[in-house]
Amino acid sequence: MTQARSLFEISGADAAHFLQGLITNDIAGLANGMVYAAILTPQGKYLADFFLSRHRDVILMDVAADIAPGLVARLGMYKLRADVTITPSPLHMHRGVDAVPEDGMIDPRHADLGWRAYREAPQDNDTTDWDALRVLHCIPETSIELTPDSYILEAGFETLHGVDFRKGCYVGQEVTARMKHKTELRKGLVTVAVSGNAPVGTAILRDGREVGTLFTQAEGRGIAYLRFDRAGKDMSADDAEIVWAP
Repeated sequence: MTQARSLFEISGADAAHFLQGLITNDIAGLANGMVYAAILTPQGKYLADFFLSRHRDVILMDVAADIAPGLVARLGMYKLRADVTITPSPLHMHRGVDAVPEDGMIDPRHADLGWRAYREAPQDNDTTDWDALRVLHCIPETSIELTPDSYILEAGFETLHGVDFRKGCYVGQEVTARMKHKTELRKGLVTVAVSGNAPVGTAILRDGREVGTLFTQAEGRGIAYLRFDRAGKDMSADDAEIVWAP
């Protein structure tokens, strides 16, 4: 299933500098293609994730439609007197896993997620099972695995090339850097084997104790958020048996 997306054009003399001080990734990466990034709270928790790319003389932002209004409002709060304009784009996001078209850009999260392109007409022939690809490679989705109580390192953003630890400061950077360098992650998203069925968001239990949450499922696998110190044999979620092989 392809999630509904909203596209915005970010323009103005201060656009790149403005974004660089807010997002988890380095805006300089746009010189090489598409950049995947997030905006965090000052406490280091997830607010929104999105893709950025160059389109003519603007920066194009590709974000899940359900969180787009909140993201644009948040950017407006930070804009102050900067020469930055954020306007809806008339373009439409296309994606595929076949040969990369001339206007396509490789999805920076994982090569198996194919390419994305932005065109004047909507896409009408996408038959790819994106959920199955996400689950196989443990790729979180906005508003499903990625929620306002998430920490991006627990969601795998380092593996997804969504955070740069060498760039300058950004909102939430201090907490994120501390999690990277001074602590060992005790919770996070992993791919598990799933035998049976359970709704997205079902608690995973072991010996009567909650050890995590089961999210997207496809082809006998699922993305789960687990407490590593509590997870182990004989886990279940509703009527499903859950197996994790770390």
